[in-house]
Amino acid sequence: MEKYILALDQGTTSSRAILFNKAGMAISTAQKEFQQIFPKDGWVEHDPMTIWSTEISVATEALLKIGGSWQDVAGIGITNQRETTIVWDRNSGAPIYNAIVWQCRRTAEQTKALEDRGLGKMIHEKTGLLPDPYFSATKIAWILNNVEGAREKAEAGELCFGTVDTWLLWNLTAGKVHATDFSNASRTMLFNIKTLDWDDELLSLFNIPRSMLPDVFPSSHIYGYTDPKLFGASLPIGGIAGDQQAALFGQCCFEKGDVKNTYGTGGFLLMNTGSTPYFSDKGLLTTIAWGLGGKIEYALEGSVFTCGAAIQWLRDGLKILDSAQDSEYYASKVADTGGVYIVPAFTGLGAPHWDPYARGLIIGINRATNKNHIIRATVESLAYQTADVVSMMEAESGLKVPSLRVDGGACKNDLLLSFQADLLGIPIERPASVESTALGASYLCGLAVGMYKSTEDIKKNRAVEKIFESEKDTAFREQRMKKWRRAVERSLGWAEE
Repeated sequence: MEKYILALDQGTTSSRAILFNKAGMAISTAQKEFQQIFPKDGWVEHDPMTIWSTEISVATEALLKIGGSWQDVAGIGITNQRETTIVWDRNSGAPIYNAIVWQCRRTAEQTKALEDRGLGKMIHEKTGLLPDPYFSATKIAWILNNVEGAREKAEAGELCFGTVDTWLLWNLTAGKVHATDFSNASRTMLFNIKTLDWDDELLSLFNIPRSMLPDVFPSSHIYGYTDPKLFGASLPIGGIAGDQQAALFGQCCFEKGDVKNTYGTGGFLLMNTGSTPYFSDKGLLTTIAWGLGGKIEYALEGSVFTCGAAIQWLRDGLKILDSAQDSEYYASKVADTGGVYIVPAFTGLGAPHWDPYARGLIIGINRATNKNHIIRATVESLAYQTADVVSMMEAESGLKVPSLRVDGGACKNDLLLSFQADLLGIPIERPASVESTALGASYLCGLAVGMYKSTEDIKKNRAVEKIFESEKDTAFREQRMKKWRRAVERSLGWAEE
């Protein structure tokens, strides 16, 4: 009987499980969306128990769909929304507060204070990150400072912190394993990416006890085994990586200079920079791509906070779409946006601006504007934000991006990818499997359990479904980008008092 890798893909808006065979083909998929909690303007939370219950539910459903048994699963790989912060009681396993989501901006004042104190350079040199509410450190500090009794429990060693991968791993192993991988650790703003350890100076700065933190291991590693009471089987958990690093791995970006972009809830462009961390002084992040075979590989990253979430806003907020998939149909009913630009800065702007006070903007509306122009401008905003990051990445690395490998839900939109090619003037490659994130987690696990011998073995699976070539000239690109940047300028700093 063929063996499968079960990839648990725990995202910002849904939990998914995908069974992959050795050829990297998705054999079965199950998915459940879950509630987004918005207690205040700019605050975003999830219920950790909902994350856990939906992930276990879809894992079981994916297996039932093919009439399989847990004995058919060779191992489990986990990939997750990064930076999202969960703190729970070490003894009961119960969360002491909702998960504070990566998008949440509640600690904007605290991170601004770090910059004002001149600590940005030190944080950047140690972690590769910039002081921003995006990362886990200030979220943990907020929970410790605002949840009654949390500080005392933490000091007594009774609390655990974890990103979502750690939370799932803890529950899968019935509390036996409290661990994460290098890629997720590098997104907390507490992990020194040079020494490969939690940094005492940063822990002191944020007043976070080391006892809360998980052990850190390579991304391809046997972390532990599922509790037999859960599935009736003790399955190895052999791969963990943050969603964007997992997508880089799933796209087979194993060589220095390889680049991918994921159009998910947010948009994330990563460039593999090999064994050397390249530090940017213009808004790109330096992050650990993965730990593999006793080596660490690094990546340059540009993070766009609102990508696919902008299409969901058209559906759920404005209610001018019945489904996100309809966006291409309506956008294609007009030749262009009619001069409309949308900056979807719902929770601030990430790279290259890093402005938590930016807010969404629609500009260029006239009497002829209709809903199709609004939809098309929203779709195009994904491409504009990506183009900004690519431009910055080329300038910072000194490397010309020859083509862009894409994945994520929105990359099924041909109109988006055609426009992206026109804006960048380079080919856009859409793989046969757009499930690169889950695929990356399955590959990392497959290496750990012996399904694959090496990354060369994995490369044989890669297939490109379609390549989008640019059909526009340099003048078109320059004119569009100039107008876009004017629109962005008007959105900056809007929510600042």
